[in-house]
Amino acid sequence: MEEIIKIDSIDAYNRLFGLETLHPLVAVIDLANAVKFPSHFTMNYGVYALFLKQSKCGDLRYGRQPYDYQEGTVTSFAPGQVVEVTMDENVKPMAKGLLFHPDLIRGTSLGKEIKRYSFFSYSSNEALHLSDDEKMIFTDCLDKISLELSHPIDKHSKLLISKNIELLLDYCMRFYERQFITRSVVNKSVVVRFDELLDDYFHSGKTQSEGLPTVKYFADKICLSPNYFGDLIKKATGRTAQEYIQGKIMDVAKDMIIGTDKSVGEIAYSLGFQYPQHFSRVFKKCTGNTPNEYRYSRHKDSTSM
Repeated sequence: MEEIIKIDSIDAYNRLFGLETLHPLVAVIDLANAVKFPSHFTMNYGVYALFLKQSKCGDLRYGRQPYDYQEGTVTSFAPGQVVEVTMDENVKPMAKGLLFHPDLIRGTSLGKEIKRYSFFSYSSNEALHLSDDEKMIFTDCLDKISLELSHPIDKHSKLLISKNIELLLDYCMRFYERQFITRSVVNKSVVVRFDELLDDYFHSGKTQSEGLPTVKYFADKICLSPNYFGDLIKKATGRTAQEYIQGKIMDVAKDMIIGTDKSVGEIAYSLGFQYPQHFSRVFKKCTGNTPNEYRYSRHKDSTSM
């Protein structure tokens, strides 16, 4: 079994590719300068990494899914993620990027906001595709960080470097949100598929064996990571994926309350709730009525017509 290389420091990454380490917690990487490059390896990242791939030079796999990258795409990885790399024969890697250790941003505004950059936690094949202008902005940000790294480390270094990293990540968030707009046709097809899978989940009786539907279940079915899937649904519908699922649960619950004589407990169990009380709390929170109040009010309305 192939050994997994633990990249738990900037120097560990640089040693892997024969690059110089200028700062213990951050590095601007140009793989064109690498003096060695294994043909196949698996890395467990202990640092944050962001790369602009300037050429298609091999395959990346995250888990069982191929990472969708080509010329002009940004790939991003966070601590704890494992990536398998297979290089094309006789092809030199062409990529520029940034590595930074979590310790660099502790106690900074970036450290407090890092979870906001959800592209770091994608886990299947969602690379960020950049236009030519966006590539220039990306590389300009890298140049600013590299310039700061060329200065001797002083009391201002950590703050200035983290601020420049934050600027780069903010631009990537803009590019990322733009991508949802430019790929709106693809996104709509995902929402349609999500609806179909939701309907199938309830009509096929999966609630009995799987329980309440989860965002991860549907993301896996559509071969997207939960974070990317959730962001896509929010951008396309205005609701989070969990809110979308809950809306479907309430629609099915209302139909069962009005259209059947099943008890609240029977309805709760058939929808995947373990406890009727939980179902009643959720239903009241969403509708303003308990299930029995809702049933009574609708029956009252129908008989008064």
